[in-house]
Amino acid sequence: MLSNVNVNCSPNSYQVAIAPGSLNQIGEYLKKLDIGKQILVVSNTMIFDQYGETVLASLEAANFSVSYQIIPEGERHKTLLSVQKIYDKAFDNYLERSATLVALGGGVIGDMAGFAAATWLRGINVVQVPTSLLAMVDAAIGGKTGVNHPHGKNLIGAFHQPKFVLIDPQVLKTLPHREFCAGMAEVIKYGVIWDADLFEQLEATQQLDHLDYLSPELLQTILTHSCQAKADVVSQDEKEGGLRAILNYGHTVGHAIESLTGYRLVNHGEAVGIGMSVAGKIAVKMGFWSEQESRRQEQLIAKAGLPRTVPHMLTIEDILEALKSDKKVKAGKVRFILPEKIGQATVTDQVSPEIVSEVIQSCQETR
Repeated sequence: MLSNVNVNCSPNSYQVAIAPGSLNQIGEYLKKLDIGKQILVVSNTMIFDQYGETVLASLEAANFSVSYQIIPEGERHKTLLSVQKIYDKAFDNYLERSATLVALGGGVIGDMAGFAAATWLRGINVVQVPTSLLAMVDAAIGGKTGVNHPHGKNLIGAFHQPKFVLIDPQVLKTLPHREFCAGMAEVIKYGVIWDADLFEQLEATQQLDHLDYLSPELLQTILTHSCQAKADVVSQDEKEGGLRAILNYGHTVGHAIESLTGYRLVNHGEAVGIGMSVAGKIAVKMGFWSEQESRRQEQLIAKAGLPRTVPHMLTIEDILEALKSDKKVKAGKVRFILPEKIGQATVTDQVSPEIVSEVIQSCQETR
């Protein structure tokens, strides 16, 4: 099975290849690109231990000059200090403007390597090789790169489209259960905001919380539909001037929860699951969509093994304060992405703090 998705961001268009078993052929894929011979692979310890040798061997067999940099695992290490390590390795290996960074890992690695590529020598190539479901369907596509600031997520960054994205679904076999569930949050998101057919296929699947419940054909379909949804939106709005904001569905409250819990208690996908539940209830309260559609979303989130309640230790006041630093704030107003029907969403700044407070209180986890 091979699926190709084109992301049309002229003059920076590129292809996403979804090909089972392709990781050991990465050298051959990259030989077809217009890039130089220098490659710096950026990864974390766990992923590099599993796949580093395969990737390095394939790149070297394709006559690339390869070095690598290992970054600590986890969202809390998504900082300028970690990016500095990439810069140092790039300097030590005399990386030129024709060089390429290869991001081998999940969304954290992809974001940091992408940001380093955007800023080293004012911009070099980056190839995304996502190893988590979340990165495959979201973080690796679209050119958003960046790091966290102590006061908020992804506040420092740049738009820098990859040269190529290579997705090997077989690497998901080694993905921890919790991370697989986290990735399903982004898949559900695409069904809600863009692709009603994808949403219905997810509804027709008995369980979504483990790879074993998905046939190879269904997994390929989920990856292709999700990547195509992201490509469709990004192709129309590369730098989030309007439409692309809908990709942040579930992320407004989700990012606040991640930040307030120090990126340790809940992971990104879990936070998005909670955020979608909150946004869905806000949409019902404001008359954007129906109670029935909200329940359908809730059932999918639960089927994916994701939380739907706000952690009990977070106060409504803290969350409202955290929302003020969200990247989507415009003219002092927090913008929410709210669903209008399955497969369609809108952006609004008309959600009052009172409605947010009321819904969050109804979603608060009991002690």
